[in-house]
Amino acid sequence: MYAELTHRSRHSLFESLRVEVLLLFTLAVMAPAPLLGRYLLPGIDSRPIDYAVIAAGFGAVVGLLLLRRVSAFPGTTIFGYILPSFLTSYGLAVAVMFLARADYSRLYLAVSLLVAVAVSFAVRFHLDKATSQRFYYVPAGNMSVVDQTPEVEWIPLLSAEVPTVRRAVIVADLRHDHADQWERMLAEAAIRGHVVYHVKQIAESLTGRVAIEHLSENSFGSLMPNLAYVKFKRVIDVIGTLFILPVLIPLLVLIALAIRLDSRGPVFFMQRRMGFRGEPFTVIKFRTMRPRDESADRDDCVTQDDDDRITRLGRFLRRTRLDELPQAFNVLRGEMSWIGPRPEAIPLSEWYEAEIPHYRYRHIVRPGISGWAQVNQGHVADLNAVHLKLHYDFFYIKNFSAWLDLLILFRTVATVTSGFGAK
Repeated sequence: MYAELTHRSRHSLFESLRVEVLLLFTLAVMAPAPLLGRYLLPGIDSRPIDYAVIAAGFGAVVGLLLLRRVSAFPGTTIFGYILPSFLTSYGLAVAVMFLARADYSRLYLAVSLLVAVAVSFAVRFHLDKATSQRFYYVPAGNMSVVDQTPEVEWIPLLSAEVPTVRRAVIVADLRHDHADQWERMLAEAAIRGHVVYHVKQIAESLTGRVAIEHLSENSFGSLMPNLAYVKFKRVIDVIGTLFILPVLIPLLVLIALAIRLDSRGPVFFMQRRMGFRGEPFTVIKFRTMRPRDESADRDDCVTQDDDDRITRLGRFLRRTRLDELPQAFNVLRGEMSWIGPRPEAIPLSEWYEAEIPHYRYRHIVRPGISGWAQVNQGHVADLNAVHLKLHYDFFYIKNFSAWLDLLILFRTVATVTSGFGAK
């Protein structure tokens, strides 16, 4: 959906997927072929096509598709996802050949990966300079998105006339009671082939948030997320957790010992939180604060900026998100996922449900260790920020998919490295 909402004022040949695939295949797959030390086509000599050629073709094409898909979501700076996308695709290709015990040229694959990344950077640099987002809009109704997105070129329509610019994209608040001449203009624009979007669609695509006042008014199509992906994601969560446990357990032991030496109190912090389908569960984290009596007061459940309860080691664990690692066992038990809306403490969740009737809807997917709100907004320390966080959570649920989870995974790595949003 979001790739379709991105309009470019000037078009470039390299915006075409076919052109970019051809360019990548030529430069990243065929050009490094002499490094194989053999002919590419069977029949010229007695040896078959090198498996590395197939792997490079897979890595280049899948990496490009992955890059285009994850960069279609709001708030993504495409240059930051070029290397992760191609490392993922080429890594999958190498993993398959390793499991199949296939013989392949590592030098050729390494050069192919470097060329694919370089070509993609060059294409994106060209597109970034040659294209820009431009929307024409009807200045009536709720058009607050214009002020919220200064990076976009917004052109107000001063009269009820269809723009003369070819492929002009028009944005309007279609729930507003427009004057007859404006209604006729919007209908005429659609007839002439111009794309006309409701402002809510554009706002979601540019901000990465879904504002919902009433569930009956949403545009989810269905209140159920993709059920097939729900099951697939659970399988990936379990397999992934079991795969990293041999590396994770020694790290958990080291952190536990460091906490013991740093301050008095238990190693783990356990708290009842609201989970999947509204079922409470006990979340497991490393303790980062001095022990205190549990309070039913909702304000005590929110960590404040520069909270003096945080220990010296606790600040490091929070900044690097290492305090969240024990939740891998919550993932194994089916209470959490690696990616999803963060679970809230019971008193906080109950208060939100009383204040926001549709708040409970966020429990339709498993809570996660990292989520869309965390990589966009960071830590929240006041109740107003929580309302904004809910908009990010609804965006995640509405666009629940493997692509969005992968994007969140990429951005989580960057978040941990930078310490963004940690308290």
